[in-house]
Amino acid sequence: MQVIRSPIALRSWVKRVKKRGETVGFVPTMGALHEGHLSLVRAARRECDKVVVSIFVNPLQFGPKEDFNRYPKPFSDDKILLQKEKADLLFFPSVRTMVPDVFLTDVTVGCLTDYLCGPFRPGHFEGVATVCAKLFNLVVPDAVYFGQKDYQQTRVVAQMLKDLDFPIRMKVVPTVREKNGLAMSSRNRYLKGSERESALLLYRALSEGKAAIQKGERNPSRVLSRMKAVLGGPKVKVQYLSVADPSTLAPLSRIKGSVLLAGAAYVGKTRLIDNLLVRI
Repeated sequence: MQVIRSPIALRSWVKRVKKRGETVGFVPTMGALHEGHLSLVRAARRECDKVVVSIFVNPLQFGPKEDFNRYPKPFSDDKILLQKEKADLLFFPSVRTMVPDVFLTDVTVGCLTDYLCGPFRPGHFEGVATVCAKLFNLVVPDAVYFGQKDYQQTRVVAQMLKDLDFPIRMKVVPTVREKNGLAMSSRNRYLKGSERESALLLYRALSEGKAAIQKGERNPSRVLSRMKAVLGGPKVKVQYLSVADPSTLAPLSRIKGSVLLAGAAYVGKTRLIDNLLVRI
């Protein structure tokens, strides 16, 4: 596996690969890799000739009071994991490379950022879309791979690809969970002691909502009440719960067709997100 830090070297590598007629699958990450990330690499490996993974902790998607400075950065461990998965190239740019001192461009995807995490993380999805657009321009992949756990992110990026006519296919890979159901996340390593058990409550709440819908409940308010009842108590601070349209992310007034159940909550100082898609 090659490790490249320079955009010029990256473009040269991609040019050689494309000249041979090979396809490129791309997995953008912020590192601190876990089984969820590796499932994306494996999907790209199955479907493409070459696999490129990026590791870049993107400062544009962190708010001023968020965890940018303490976000885990175990690069050596990440590199070993990617070598085991037979990734072909790791792009590991510096902050100055991706976001130079004079950087005046933002990519904004409207409406989809009005819901779920958007109101609580102003500027977050603009940061995601801007850096993803730059990475896509550098890597020029045939396909990109994202995880369903970051569902809103997948919708924002998919809309950007569509609106800006990027010739890139997007693949969303199902959420990978620990044996107890906890969605795998780089931030799970923040959880201490009993907090890991408390973190399960978010998944259990979403599962309770899913069960209610599958049993015939069609009133979103009653589904929300069922989910909130699971999360009641001092161990988890709920930021939001939503019964939403999977396409627009807007709250539903009546449940029909596919439904997105999504939530964010704090366990101690750790912010966790999760979601379930329910098809009826």
